[in-house]
Amino acid sequence: MQTMNVKDFYYDLPQELIAQDPLKDRSASRLLVMNRESGKLEHRVFKDVVDYLRPGDCLVINDTRVIPARLFGVKADTGAKIEVLLLKRRDQNIWETLVKPGRKCRPGTEIVFGEGLLRGTVLDVVEEGNRLIRFSFEGIFEEILDRLGQMPLPPYITHQLQDKNRYQTVYAKHDGSAAAPTAGLHFTKELLQQVQDMGVKIAHVTLHVGLGTFRPVKVDNILDHHMHSEFYMVEEAEAKKINDTRAAGGRVICVGTTSCRTVESAAGEDGKVRAGSGWTDIFIYPGYKFKVLDCLITNFHLPESTLVMLVSALAGREQVLEAYEAAVKEGYRFFSFGDAMIIV
Repeated sequence: MQTMNVKDFYYDLPQELIAQDPLKDRSASRLLVMNRESGKLEHRVFKDVVDYLRPGDCLVINDTRVIPARLFGVKADTGAKIEVLLLKRRDQNIWETLVKPGRKCRPGTEIVFGEGLLRGTVLDVVEEGNRLIRFSFEGIFEEILDRLGQMPLPPYITHQLQDKNRYQTVYAKHDGSAAAPTAGLHFTKELLQQVQDMGVKIAHVTLHVGLGTFRPVKVDNILDHHMHSEFYMVEEAEAKKINDTRAAGGRVICVGTTSCRTVESAAGEDGKVRAGSGWTDIFIYPGYKFKVLDCLITNFHLPESTLVMLVSALAGREQVLEAYEAAVKEGYRFFSFGDAMIIV
């Protein structure tokens, strides 16, 4: 039985390097460029990413939209405060949620949000203690959520977000994520236009990011880790852009680990991306053979996380940890609102 220890993906990160606020100008973040063949590193600014793209390449972006999924309510009978985080829509008005404190919310519990604008009834307790809640309201759920909900920022961000849109990519379109595909936060509309003007195709895919992305790996042997499934969609025209690029000898460059997981999930063994939608729990770690992806634009990820493992699968664990060490030394900003790297 093969083993791979979670501790092999640890690196030391000073607390002060965790970015708490987004930069004013999205594309002014720093960019660590890593050549995976030679391991050579360059320090650039994100808008220089165009220097590493070539006409005939295809940039794959995840156009999911983060919903303001964090709701604060009270129990109808006692007035006790309850926090609810929407994870997955199971049915029209039924959501799988994370509830705090969970022990107070047994099936049958009624929760009131926004003075009764929205009400929830706990139907069931499912895996990992998540609650299924049926919501009742008058009007349109998304509009009520927009009024009452807060952006579900990761736990390592302690500052209040001043502008909700800064935890959204400029191309966000399909509602459904509990977390942003953060590598895409660095792109401005102008930069994307510049990319297209160079003769680089842009393919849109959708993967609704669940909080499973941030779940710590709690097993010593990472092969025992269970990934949460996430919903993805790839449309016919977008699959064609990716497949045509590969057929013509261009590179497929994924923006973020979520775009990477989408194309790798949607591809057959022949490396062709198939249009369609479904759930994926793909777990990419060293030893994985990429079917579609050639290069990756990504942020810096948490120590011992499945995302560090994915990046290590592409560029080699030791090389990745050396690059992270260099980024720490150079004072790069880490995680969701932090700086980026491109692996070419």
